[in-house]
Amino acid sequence: MPGRGAPCLGLLLLLRLLLLGCGWAQQPPDACQTFCRCLEAAKTVKCVDGNLTAVPPDLPPYVRTLFITGNRLARLPAGAFPAQRLPHLSALNLSGNHLQAVEAGALASLPALRQLDLSGNPLVSLSPLALGEGGSPLEELALRGALRDQGVLLSLAAILQSGALRNLSRLELADNGLLLLPAGMFAALPALRHLDLSNNSLVGLRNVSFQGLGQLQSLDLSGNSLGVLRNGTLAQFRSLPALRRVGLGRNTWVCDCAIEDLVAWLKESDQVEGKEALTCAYPEKMLGKALLKLDSSDLDCSVPVDLPSQLQTSYVFLGIVLALIGAIFLLVLYLNRKGIKKWMHNIRDACRDHMEGYHYRYEINADPSFTWHNRLPAPPSWSALKATAKHRDRCEGPPCWKGTS
Repeated sequence: MPGRGAPCLGLLLLLRLLLLGCGWAQQPPDACQTFCRCLEAAKTVKCVDGNLTAVPPDLPPYVRTLFITGNRLARLPAGAFPAQRLPHLSALNLSGNHLQAVEAGALASLPALRQLDLSGNPLVSLSPLALGEGGSPLEELALRGALRDQGVLLSLAAILQSGALRNLSRLELADNGLLLLPAGMFAALPALRHLDLSNNSLVGLRNVSFQGLGQLQSLDLSGNSLGVLRNGTLAQFRSLPALRRVGLGRNTWVCDCAIEDLVAWLKESDQVEGKEALTCAYPEKMLGKALLKLDSSDLDCSVPVDLPSQLQTSYVFLGIVLALIGAIFLLVLYLNRKGIKKWMHNIRDACRDHMEGYHYRYEINADPSFTWHNRLPAPPSWSALKATAKHRDRCEGPPCWKGTS
């Protein structure tokens, strides 16, 4: 009926306005409208290539995976990610942001954080307290190309050694140009399963300990400058019960006698990935030869070479030679002690004569009463008086007295 249609239409319009108002109130925050792309169904926010200079303060609280990449975040200050706003954030990607400093407490307020990627940032400062003072639930940490500064590497080592990341299962340190690793860097990572050290410049692993990494499954050492792996390192590999994959490709293997232990381990182990492709880089006559095809005749190792023992023998021999030279020198001094004593007395007398002459001239020049025409002759020297006394002691009779008067 026409009379009843108008009130119904009015109620419908009112309900529609209320629904629109509720929908407007539930719209995403400003960050999702300007800098970022928010996917609520996937619990993901992507703030990519937006020239951001700071972390957006109004990120939606539902986010679990956050990408802030390709921006210009020079630093991460304390409290950059407030916990009350991001209680469910579990994966944080901050790669490629020109990030230089991660300050204390910058990532401390994220109770659900499990994955962190800081790759591709030219870090010059990484606070040991960046993840807070207590332990962190972090399980995966990627720092590819972010450890060019030695101070940042030492800060990372301090964080790892403190035990703050005991839940860490994956650590990526590739593409950093690392020459050496701090001693005991991985000692406090009992849950570590995957360690990536590829594409660095590592020349040796003598100071690197893998002890305590009972759950380590894969170790990537490819693309480094390794020339040999010593017995100590190979013994550590054998002692890791879960280790299934070791990457050793693209290294500069030196095929001399020191590589015998590595070759023997390669032949007996099934842990090395692509071991058939490992070849010699030095010396030139061995260039390109497969490590698995080497034997003692190729290396001319009929007599084992132990460089440390050779150096120790050389030092002992040098010490004996120096001791003999010292003994001969002391013997020469002892045999010539009288001549040396006489020589020293002569030097003393000569120095005394010179000093007396200088003293006499100083007195003459200092007294104005002496002029050039009444200056007295210089007194006889000590050696002259001594010679006169000796002559008088030996001479007897008037002739001698006459000659000495």
